[in-house]
Amino acid sequence: MDTTLPLKVPFHIAIIPDGNRRFARRLLEQPSKGHEWGVGKMKELFDWCRELGIKVATLYVLSLENLKNRSKEEVDFLLWLAKKELGDIAKDKSHFVHKDRIRMQFIGNLQLLPADLRETIELVKKRTEKYSDFFINMAVAYGGRQEIVEACKRIGQKVAKGLLQPEGIDETVVKESLQTNGFPYPDLVLRTGGEKRLSNFLLYQNAYAELVFVDTLWPELSKKEFFSAVREFGERERRFGK
Repeated sequence: MDTTLPLKVPFHIAIIPDGNRRFARRLLEQPSKGHEWGVGKMKELFDWCRELGIKVATLYVLSLENLKNRSKEEVDFLLWLAKKELGDIAKDKSHFVHKDRIRMQFIGNLQLLPADLRETIELVKKRTEKYSDFFINMAVAYGGRQEIVEACKRIGQKVAKGLLQPEGIDETVVKESLQTNGFPYPDLVLRTGGEKRLSNFLLYQNAYAELVFVDTLWPELSKKEFFSAVREFGERERRFGK
């Protein structure tokens, strides 16, 4: 298995982990089982990122569309699973998040989540706020268009209060109004599961990201395939419109 280190790696990788439900159906299991396997794969992913020296990973955990359109049973299980996994981080100092000094952050419309899950999220943020070796951003109840709309509202409020002139609105102002403020834009977007679209994920931030799509369903993504995707990134010439 070729897992030699790529010559160039992204500083920030954004992941769309697609295929949990299809993987479960293939094995004649309920979607909930696929999501459990998907969480396990996320833990492997963090090991691979650390090995490669990728400092920031942003994962599309739950979209606004998922939250609104999937069955209540499935959404309830996803929220329960998130609370369970985050609860482990909050309580267990031997968890790999603490061992590797990973700061956990969350983006999305978190007010749509149950109060107990929001409390757990805040606890995880507080417990990891002093870490700076690696960063994990979880996009939960997230939508890229909605994030841009909210950024526009924040900018509009500053203009209405006289804190900002319309002619002063530039890319820096917009960037600072996004939920990802403080992080560089993603260098690489990796999507599993065979679909070739962004699905409303970090639409502003991904303007110049390199895109890699793999057919493998998320729970069965291998280290070899992940390293291959990063190696493909390293072989591309990034021109940023030049």
